[in-house]
Amino acid sequence: MKKRHFLVLTMLAASLFLTSCTGEHKKSDNTESDSLTIMGRKSDMEKSYMTSIFEQYETATGNKLDIIEFDDAEFEINASKKFADGDVPDVFMHFNNADLNRFDVSNNFLYLNDESWVSDLTNSSRAYCEDKEGNLLGLPFWESSVSGCFYNKNILDSLGLKPAATQAEFDVLCQVLADIGYTPICWPADGCTWMFQFGLDPIFADDPSLLEKLNKNEITYSDIPAVTNMVKWVSDAADKGWFGSNFLENGWSDISMIMGSGKAVMTFIWDTWFYTDFEQGNKYSVDDFALMPAFMNTADNGTYEGGNLNMMMVNKNSEKVDKALEFLNFCATADNYNIAFDGISTVNCFKGQTTNIQSSMVTDASESIASNERVSTAASKIIGYSADDVSAAFNQMLNKKTDVEGCVKLMDDYRIKEAKNQG
Repeated sequence: MKKRHFLVLTMLAASLFLTSCTGEHKKSDNTESDSLTIMGRKSDMEKSYMTSIFEQYETATGNKLDIIEFDDAEFEINASKKFADGDVPDVFMHFNNADLNRFDVSNNFLYLNDESWVSDLTNSSRAYCEDKEGNLLGLPFWESSVSGCFYNKNILDSLGLKPAATQAEFDVLCQVLADIGYTPICWPADGCTWMFQFGLDPIFADDPSLLEKLNKNEITYSDIPAVTNMVKWVSDAADKGWFGSNFLENGWSDISMIMGSGKAVMTFIWDTWFYTDFEQGNKYSVDDFALMPAFMNTADNGTYEGGNLNMMMVNKNSEKVDKALEFLNFCATADNYNIAFDGISTVNCFKGQTTNIQSSMVTDASESIASNERVSTAASKIIGYSADDVSAAFNQMLNKKTDVEGCVKLMDDYRIKEAKNQG
């Protein structure tokens, strides 16, 4: 009997180990054959407006949703494996960026040009979700945010310090904060991958010829001094203690505590994070923060990134295409999306949005944003760009397994490999 119990426990442990290795989570027990499957990134699927629309749909229709999510750092690779195995969800949530090319868009997803809700999309949200032929790939159901460097104005004011307007001022600010015992920047290196595009965007948005040459394989990152400058800045910042002592272990779930407690003064993120993920009840609240450009040594006056939108895409080979389209129609109904986005800081994705708010952090920085905002470029326009791959290259350097030049070479190697995989 003991041996049988040991065998059962061993099999259970193995099962749990395999599940944890894939990073897959089921958010519900709705695994009936008629449930609509929706796959996405864990932190994305747990946004308040997403859980709201899911709950509204199930309550209003009686239909069930089977939510499948992967840990953020493992999402792209594990979702790709699912697709390769033919396990494609009914609805897939993804950004219209370079990583989307992993998923054979034309063969897997339905073009949504003729759906009744299309006319309710704002021009900018529709444009974001179109392919180069102008086909609408998905329903943009997301916050449209402004990304930059968000800083604790309470702490800076108490120290008699001011936000930076140039790279040199930012570097001095970081060093002064470090010298008096503060962690200047919350840099969540464990699984967070968006920060690097803030540095890369100005390089390619400001000089489209570089982007064209890179995508034609006429040059590499290693041929662009600004890329090396950015990588060296990150390396030097880490060595100077600007990211603190535990940044390699800090991930998505740690940012709120770090910023709310005042352990770090600044972080590179987006305004809506403060309304969807920043936990209240800490020493500092959203009212204690303000916005300045992000500085990573590629734009002297810094940069802001415009909004990226998560799309709901429909598997055109699913037996539940009609049900999936009905779900999107539910999400795109004003009464429903206005409940979901009530109190969320976002620029409108729908013309009928009335309950969302605009962050005072953004409105207060409007003049600076107008001068220094770039459209998202690296993640969406560099062929073979993968945020996970870029992060992996940087983390090799930050873990002292390679140097600056080695990091740039890894970025090139990963990018070229992915570009070849995409044909």
